[in-house]
Amino acid sequence: MEEYKKIIVKIIQYIDTHLDTELSLEKVSAIGGYSPFHFHRMFKLIIGETLQNYIVRKKIEKSAFYLAVKKGISIKEIYLELGFADHSVFNKTFKKYYGSSPSEFRRSAPENFHKILQVQSKNGQVDAVFAQYLCNIENLLNWTAMNLKIKVTDMPEMNLASVMSLGITNVEPSYNVLIEWAEKKHLFPREHVKMISVYHDSFKVTPPEKVRIHACMLLDEKLEVQEGEIFSETIEAGKFIVGSGEVTLADFEKCWVSLFLWMNENHYTMRKAFPFEIYHSNFKEHPEGKMIVDFCIPIR
Repeated sequence: MEEYKKIIVKIIQYIDTHLDTELSLEKVSAIGGYSPFHFHRMFKLIIGETLQNYIVRKKIEKSAFYLAVKKGISIKEIYLELGFADHSVFNKTFKKYYGSSPSEFRRSAPENFHKILQVQSKNGQVDAVFAQYLCNIENLLNWTAMNLKIKVTDMPEMNLASVMSLGITNVEPSYNVLIEWAEKKHLFPREHVKMISVYHDSFKVTPPEKVRIHACMLLDEKLEVQEGEIFSETIEAGKFIVGSGEVTLADFEKCWVSLFLWMNENHYTMRKAFPFEIYHSNFKEHPEGKMIVDFCIPIR
């Protein structure tokens, strides 16, 4: 199973960066070094859905994001960029996932939306529902000012040991795997050790049970060889918006929403990199379940 997971990490990373190309089972399985039949079974066992379903879902989620926040791009440009043959195929596939056509979806999306929730209607159809901010912008900014210290800063390159997690509920088990590995390497426990969660999907368009999150530990040196489920990951040096505060797990979503809002209000643009959290304390050791966290957004 560990060997399979090494291959899955490699394949997932390849798919994410090649959504605009042809991604057949034969091609992807060849990258993993397995027969199509063997790879198909392995992928479904570990990921919980077939390779084709995963690829189509990722394309549709990306198109939903473009439709909602990049309204200057035509629908044709979006579906061609993501490899759909024509409007009819794209329209039918999109409606299957979000319950409306791409044009209807775009019209119903507010300029600033919190996230896209998928809910089951009475007739079993999946509908797209845009959840508005629970409080108005002014109140949210006030909450941010009271709870987060925000700065724009340059951060150095960070070398990580990582374990891939699919679904928010699987993050803690992934950290358990990481800590067990680190204990054997005498990397944990130690003073000032930092745990980091890197978000490779967006909750705006990806359901919580499908979101890919990497449970990571900051290393002094780069991990040269993948060891079981543990693989090397690098956060490149660059400029970041960092929101720091002592918050509960229930506050995390509000922290991220308010931080992205602060980014927009201050005319910063996110660059092509993944946001992440750095943990400076353990919520299990706090009487109120609070922890000190840095919420980090890469910007240009």
